[in-house]
Amino acid sequence: MKKLLVIAILAVLYTACTTETEVDLDAELKQLIQSNSKDGTLDYYIMPQSTEYSKLPNQDPSNPISKEKVELGRFLFFETGLAQSPAKPMGFETYSCSSCHVPSKGFLPGRIQGIADGGAGFGDFGENRTIREGYLESEIDAQGNRPMTVMNVTYMTNTLWSGTFGANDLNEGTEDSWTGLAEVNHTGFAGLEAQNIEGFDLHRLEINDKVLYEYGYAELFDKAFPDIDKEERYTPITASFAMGSFLRSILTNQAPFQYYLKGNHLALSAKEKKGAMLFFGKAGCSSCHNSPSFSSMNFFSLGTADMYQHGGLNTSADDPRILGRGMFTGNDKDMYKFKVPQLYNLKDYASFFHGSSKLSIEDVVEFKVTAKSENPNVSDERVAISPKDLSSEEKENLIEFLRYGLYDSNMERYMPEAVLSGNCFPNNDEQSQSDMGCK
Repeated sequence: MKKLLVIAILAVLYTACTTETEVDLDAELKQLIQSNSKDGTLDYYIMPQSTEYSKLPNQDPSNPISKEKVELGRFLFFETGLAQSPAKPMGFETYSCSSCHVPSKGFLPGRIQGIADGGAGFGDFGENRTIREGYLESEIDAQGNRPMTVMNVTYMTNTLWSGTFGANDLNEGTEDSWTGLAEVNHTGFAGLEAQNIEGFDLHRLEINDKVLYEYGYAELFDKAFPDIDKEERYTPITASFAMGSFLRSILTNQAPFQYYLKGNHLALSAKEKKGAMLFFGKAGCSSCHNSPSFSSMNFFSLGTADMYQHGGLNTSADDPRILGRGMFTGNDKDMYKFKVPQLYNLKDYASFFHGSSKLSIEDVVEFKVTAKSENPNVSDERVAISPKDLSSEEKENLIEFLRYGLYDSNMERYMPEAVLSGNCFPNNDEQSQSDMGCK
């Protein structure tokens, strides 16, 4: 009996000690978070609910978000029926925006590079997509940089790794650079809307009578844009407005760190909390990644390798996209500088950085703490980060926070159950249909 009493007392003491340690850890972490916050509060990092449209930042004044626009945009984003203008007839209605933005892969490709038109196959998560027989490599729609995720894009003002799109914010005063892809900035629209408009041509999509009346999208356009004259209601511009509204609503607001910020101290494990302390403290991650999505509208040269250096399709050392912000501005100081990306749902990513040069979070952390260039165009002196002295345990804790603390496991909630065409999605080629078991 005495032995059982001693064990019980020790258990109580251990629990009390553990609880006290957890309380101290929480207090220290909260202080660190607040000291990094732009308004000195935890609330700064809390994302709104996806339906709280008025709280979604960086909206284009020409495109206030509404439920009807979000609903239309959600269908259009996944609709393979928009693929009306492929390079070859066999590509007709076989791809969608989501071909390169797969929800289960962090709204990114399931491989190092996305392929829309000219691609075939899916596998389980897009990892088996390849060039479709009958297409030349030069004919496929594959970009020289890995696309950026559309999760949490509402925290971005100007889009692409280069910040090319948008007449707003960072691109004010850059009118001389509004040529080529950036010519769409003369519309005056914000980054996301401008990119979506250009994307219709770039990705060979179309709004035509078949889409509107055979598939039934005219009715959704009518609900989303009742104040726009019918002559202008069914266009890539209104479609881009709808998709922009939908994309701004895609938030990782169910991640454990989000619940922790709202007061659930059990949402993060002790290891994740220690990793968060490193993120906001010693590791210095938040000095660059400091929006609610841990992105920023700053551009830095890290010296990571480019897509063409390790198997990228339809790209080369002459691809202007590898110049980063310099591709857009033409300024020497901007060459090989890329936008700071968001950090939620890295657990799902198939690859990292603009050139997909890393394939795991461990590789990313190791590269950043070493801070040595692997790109022949970027000297070590131009690398914007400095080496960090982290122990193996500290790296493990940091990775734990990045992998699990920032992971929203339910991103498929943003997918429709079906699209109006009845087609398979995100791809509708024969191999993808077989892989996904949708027909």
